[in-house]
Amino acid sequence: MASSSTLSPNFLLLLPCSCRHGASSLKRLQTLAPTISSGRLSSVLLNHEEAETSTTTIATVHSSDPSNHPSPPPPPPPPPPQKTRLDRPIPLRRIPGMGPARPRRRTGPLRFTGAVGPHLVSLKHLEGDGGVAYCVHGERPDGAGARSAVLDFLNADIRLGEIWEVFSASDSRFAELARLLRGARVLRQDPLECLIQFLCSSNNNIARITKMVDFVSSLGRHLGTVEGLEFYEFPSLERLLAVSEKEFRDAGFGYRAKYIVGTVKTLQSKPGGGVEWLTSLRGLDLQDAITSLCTLSGVGSKVAACVALFSLDQHHAIPVDTHVWQIATRYLLPELAGARLTPKLSGQVAEAFVSKYGKYAGWAQTMLFIAELPSQKAIIPSHCLTIQEDEKVERIDKEASVAE
Repeated sequence: MASSSTLSPNFLLLLPCSCRHGASSLKRLQTLAPTISSGRLSSVLLNHEEAETSTTTIATVHSSDPSNHPSPPPPPPPPPPQKTRLDRPIPLRRIPGMGPARPRRRTGPLRFTGAVGPHLVSLKHLEGDGGVAYCVHGERPDGAGARSAVLDFLNADIRLGEIWEVFSASDSRFAELARLLRGARVLRQDPLECLIQFLCSSNNNIARITKMVDFVSSLGRHLGTVEGLEFYEFPSLERLLAVSEKEFRDAGFGYRAKYIVGTVKTLQSKPGGGVEWLTSLRGLDLQDAITSLCTLSGVGSKVAACVALFSLDQHHAIPVDTHVWQIATRYLLPELAGARLTPKLSGQVAEAFVSKYGKYAGWAQTMLFIAELPSQKAIIPSHCLTIQEDEKVERIDKEASVAE
């Protein structure tokens, strides 16, 4: 059985959902409008509305005599739809690109499916109004729990419009990019999941990262199948502890196998358990959180900053790689253009971002980074691009050098 709800404004949408557990159905979608007026998202509840439910169920019969198996009573009606508001539409095309979060697989037009905690959820972009519908899959789906998990995953408590107004006031280039890339949000991942994924991403390419993350995910509990694709809950620390370094190496992890095994063992030894220890880092200052993460095998300052930004509520964390370095030396620290990136200069770049954008500097940096992705360059004016221009200059310089 699949249960459905929506993050769409003011009307109901029937979204076909399927899960290979012997049944499929269409159910009423709750409504969730795309703007928020005040306060925390969880505290905003507008009027309930009643709506008709359209349900089609295919039951699995295990006997040749159906009379021996009377039909079960119909399920109770779902709760009335609720309306809540996000202050910016969520562009699903850009959600999968914000850090190496487990891939949300495309399972239909403008529809992506993936695990959010123990929930298997499909998100569908609604054309025209910018709304997003979500559907929960499973035999006994926890609709309320899934809704809460999705909003937490999307950092829905953060009022994007307000922080973007602050950024735009001090940066005309950001103001133009924000108009073109509406609604791109920094995800709030589970800390263990985020940590393992960033260990996979170190010195790696997207195709290989995806393969490695898929392998780790397959170690978890199977959640279901949607459009022929299998989905799993991220494995627990205990399950990861049972995987040997050799098994990771055989799966193509290379030297990262040692780091993952070492990190998992270290986490297991933490007082109260590794999951509790990781979650506790949300309450530390940024530098203390990074220092703590760097005690784990294979975690350096950049990976630690990524984990801090994408899972530990450290919104001013700035992961500095060569792309962020190019952005910084072009717009924030032009005097460093041509210098070689070092740990000391990485710290200087992070300070420059925080100085310009404030306590949500990590969100600004993420938007500027997204604008440089090949998938976004088609809609970005050339004068707003950084990396493409720098690479062109570098290529011209090399050609001139060869000619000489």
